[in-house]
Amino acid sequence: MSTERLFIAAALPASVREQLAALYEPVRGIVWTRLEQLHLTLRFLGEVDVSLDETLETALARVRVESFVLPVAGIGSFPPRGTARALWIGVGHGHPRLHQLRQQIDDALLATGLALDVRFFQPHATLGRVKEEVPPGAVRQFLKRHREFEAAPFRVEAFQLYASTLHPGGAVHTLKREFALHPSL
Repeated sequence: MSTERLFIAAALPASVREQLAALYEPVRGIVWTRLEQLHLTLRFLGEVDVSLDETLETALARVRVESFVLPVAGIGSFPPRGTARALWIGVGHGHPRLHQLRQQIDDALLATGLALDVRFFQPHATLGRVKEEVPPGAVRQFLKRHREFEAAPFRVEAFQLYASTLHPGGAVHTLKREFALHPSL
């Protein structure tokens, strides 16, 4: 059985990624996400049998949500308490269609027979990964310094299915297929 590591995301426009680059400070122990790989995570699937590719794509093509505008605001870390492993930027209070999109994606995936982790949905773009050698308090200070950060809102007009290949220098994301949202239903 051959598998691939998959996730579903909404691409961030170049203008938003450039604004997020302003957050990338030289902090020992934080490895920043390459700008071209920044995305809004909608659903991480993990290792999936490649024989399901066509089934997944057919199911995801049935998602019907109108396009919508999202803010880019709210910075935090995972886990929110204890030793941070990742830094992220959020979407403020989001938009009801974002949650509708996530629900329809989940419904489509469940219809294929995939088992999904149904924990709380925290829409985010991972800014960086935190390594063990971060100076004490550095993450807390970073979050405090940037707690008011906001980037320009952007229109979500599509979502994407990506394959993610892990390499020593970080993951490489490859677009498998894009699914357009609808201007109006």
